Amino acid sequence: GCFRLLCSLLLPALFLSGALCICLVVLLWGVRLWIQRKKQLSSAGRDGKRPLLVAFFHPYCNAGGGGERVLWCAIRTLQKKYRNVTCVVYTGDRDATGEEIVEGAFRRFNIKLIHPVKFVFLEKRFLVEASLYPHFTLLGQSLGSVFLGWEALLKCVPDIYIDSMGYAFTIPLFKYLGGCRVGCYVHYPTISTDMLSVVRNQDTRFNNAAFITSSPLFSKFKLVYYYFFAFMYGLVGSCSDVVMVNSSWTLDHILSLWKAGACTSVVYPPCDVQTFLDIPLEVEKSTSEYSIVSVGQFRPEKDHPLQIRAFAKLLKEKRVGQQPSLKLILIGGCRNQQDEERVNSLKRLCEELGVSDDVIFRINIPFEELKRHLAEATIGLHTMWNEHFGIGVVECMAAGTVILAHNSGGPKLDIVVPHEGHITGFLAEDEDSYAETMACIFSLSPEKRLEIRENARRSVHRFSDQHFEDTFLLSVELLFK
Repeated sequence: GCFRLLCSLLLPALFLSGALCICLVVLLWGVRLWIQRKKQLSSAGRDGKRPLLVAFFHPYCNAGGGGERVLWCAIRTLQKKYRNVTCVVYTGDRDATGEEIVEGAFRRFNIKLIHPVKFVFLEKRFLVEASLYPHFTLLGQSLGSVFLGWEALLKCVPDIYIDSMGYAFTIPLFKYLGGCRVGCYVHYPTISTDMLSVVRNQDTRFNNAAFITSSPLFSKFKLVYYYFFAFMYGLVGSCSDVVMVNSSWTLDHILSLWKAGACTSVVYPPCDVQTFLDIPLEVEKSTSEYSIVSVGQFRPEKDHPLQIRAFAKLLKEKRVGQQPSLKLILIGGCRNQQDEERVNSLKRLCEELGVSDDVIFRINIPFEELKRHLAEATIGLHTMWNEHFGIGVVECMAAGTVILAHNSGGPKLDIVVPHEGHITGFLAEDEDSYAETMACIFSLSPEKRLEIRENARRSVHRFSDQHFEDTFLLSVELLFK
């Protein structure tokens, strides 16, 4: 009797779920056809020949960070190579006009586009803001990006879609509903195997609230959630026809999560090395003041407090005798109110440690001023743990500072590595080792420092705009076939 009851419940349930699946497939197929129809109607050019639309999904294209430099270089590269291409940028920067954004790219990065770019302004960018999702942030932002992607797709259906900001969940949308060829440039995996191990070991280091770390049950739940998310992330990422990653560190993570080795390649981000290499390199003149310069947006992961603490420690130990005075110059961009609050709390930290007079903040400064600070600096400082690449690190090396970066991620694997057997810079991990290494660099003779600076300069040619253009074109070639 029990078996019969089970069958009588199971068969209708199976039938119903089958019918629902069929309805869903039919609905999605209908949507796809409707989008394709929309595309055909909107796309004929003036002379009947339609240009190829290549769209970049970059909701924060006016932010002025390293990711934006990649975007503008990629667009300029495609404009140089392909005649019949129109580049489209999906952006949420509705407080600026298209002209202002392009002008900003030129002012900030010295990148001049050859042809105009078409901007598609999105209204739902708030859906990908982390602040909207106090809990389950990764999942919230990812689902939000699908809705934002849907808005983008309805406003403009491209032939080729490239996600250049790490919104992998939009990829299947454009591939299967938009019928586009799809690629992506990954700066940072949304979830990494490092994060999984942090949660597994109940470590509070990341966005792990203390109540989760202290409770085995919550930790287990969070681990299941992370593994589920990692599985979904792998699924959507593997839909890509072309995957570009910015470093060996990112490559390892993306290969293990997306399992798309055949279409994945490393394309180092374009650093404006030439501009910095133009700074003449000479043995330092004897000086009464040395500066240590840090370049990076004022974001939590850049770990500015570590720089200030290490500097304070260095000053405490260096105060003997008549040494030249030292200055720490923190150069970076502030994107919003939160970043400004962060700068204020860093200034408070300087007061607590008694180094306010020796730490200088330079916020949102023009490129020429950045160049001057780097030209005058002795040490270039960088403290982010597991920085995926580190454009600022390359710029410091090209400008001729002695680099001191974090012993992890891109700087460790790709950038501050020996060049033809010669040392190109230094790596450190914590307050003590940073302070020690800075002291060590200052104790070297100017000639020895010059030698390290020259090696570093020779090693950064592989991060030039030209090298980026070549590797980028090789990677995206598949999308144009």
